[in-house]
Formats: sequence, structure tokens, C-alpha cells
Amino acid sequence: MIEDTYRIHRRFDRIGRLMGDHSMKKLFDSRVVVIGLGGVGSFAAEALARSGVGHLTLVDFDLVCVTNANRQLQAMRGTVGKPKATVLAERLRLINPAATIKAVPLFYDARLSDKLLPPDTDFVVDAIDNVTAKCHLLATCKTRNIPIVCSTGASGRWDPTRIEVADLASTKVDPLAQSVRKILRQQHDFPRKGSFGIPAVFSTEALTEPVTLRYDGGDGFRCVCPGGENDVHTCEDRNVIWGTAGFVTGAFGLTCASVVIRQLVGSPT
Repeated sequence: MIEDTYRIHRRFDRIGRLMGDHSMKKLFDSRVVVIGLGGVGSFAAEALARSGVGHLTLVDFDLVCVTNANRQLQAMRGTVGKPKATVLAERLRLINPAATIKAVPLFYDARLSDKLLPPDTDFVVDAIDNVTAKCHLLATCKTRNIPIVCSTGASGRWDPTRIEVADLASTKVDPLAQSVRKILRQQHDFPRKGSFGIPAVFSTEALTEPVTLRYDGGDGFRCVCPGGENDVHTCEDRNVIWGTAGFVTGAFGLTCASVVIRQLVGSPT
């Protein structure tokens, strides 16, 4: 037991020197749920694991696609077609073997909320891109007093220096956040004025419309997403396939992790 504790201490020595023993104990004991493991969620989850969070639940129904390689940590040679949640959990267990990391390869919806959000949940990262599921998650966490950080749209952006954190009621520019606010107010009784009490990570950069690539014009484009039960979410079913930059989506995820860590720890030391 002493040897195990020593290994944990050495593994997180550098962040421990930033935060102190008391804060690290809080992180080792914390339970965080990350829902949505794409370009934002995968980076958030790994940052939390590398910061010493001791209990992580990773939720995503999707399978790794070759087109995820530019922005998702679990997308590598040999992982295409495998569940994102399972692959990422395996990766994070290598980072912190002492952590309890649970993979849930399911789509979040109302039926799963009780299972995925037990009363001892300390924090939730919302990295969902489905508006209905996103709004349900935000409303559920708000009702149950579970702290949550919301990632808004990270696609169609180039500049990570334009990322900000503000209350979800006060974000600017982002169309996803605008849609979410409207639904939360109309369907979940969120206030028309004032704050929501939910921190949101967003960009003030205007969206860049996707460029038409050569093979979009009948020269060979086809969806290469893995099939199976998730094929309703293939590229052919999307109105727009937005461009994404890993250095932006990753920065969104790292910022989400920062919000979680700072709120869990409070003041350092």
C-alpha cells in the first residue's frame, strides 16, 4: 500500500508541486463523468487523468473513424472501428493505472441519466454535439446540483486564442450555445434573464464555412464511418460536415478540464 501511494505521488509529482498534497488528495478522490469523447471530450478526459482525477466515467456511443485522426486522441492506427469509450479508457489506464476508469459505449439520453449520474458525481464535462441530449444533460445536472461545464461549438474555428469561459447565459457568437439557451429556457424553465450557473467554454471567432474538396464533386467521396448500430450518424445524414482543427478542439477540451480541476480543488494547497 505504501509502495502504491509512492508510485501515485511520483506519477503526479509535477502537478502536486503546483497544487499541494491536500489538493491532490481531493483529485484522487474525485468522480468525474465525461460525456462525448470527440475532439473536445477526449482531450478533456486525458487532461483530467493526467491531473490525478481518481475516478473517471467515459461516455460515447460512437466508433472510431479514420476521419477522427486529426483531432481525437483515441483515433490511431489499429483503433478504427472500435468503441471510442473503450479505446480511450484503455489509454487512460496506462496513464494512471491506479485510477478507476469506466467506459460506457452508449448514447446519453434520459433513460441513462440515473445510471450515468449517480449522487456521488463530483463533476460532469458536457462535450456532446447532439442538442437534445446536451440540453437534457445540462438540465438534469442543474436540477440535481451536479457541477457541469459545457463545451459549445468547436468546429469551424482556426484560432484557439479566441476561446473564453463564461456563464452559458452570456456566451457570444456561438450558434450552438444560442440554440441550447433557447431550448433550456423554453423546455427546462431556465431563467429568461440572469445567469444559468453553468460555465461554458466557447469561441468568439466567427465560423468558417467548410470548403468543398475535390472528391466532394463526384470524384470519390463516400462516408467511411464504421457501420453497425450507429450508422444513422454517418456523414450522409449530416446537413453540413464542418471543418475542424485539432489545435482548437483540443484547446476547448483542455479548457474544460481546467474549469473542472480549479473548481474541484478550490484554492491551491
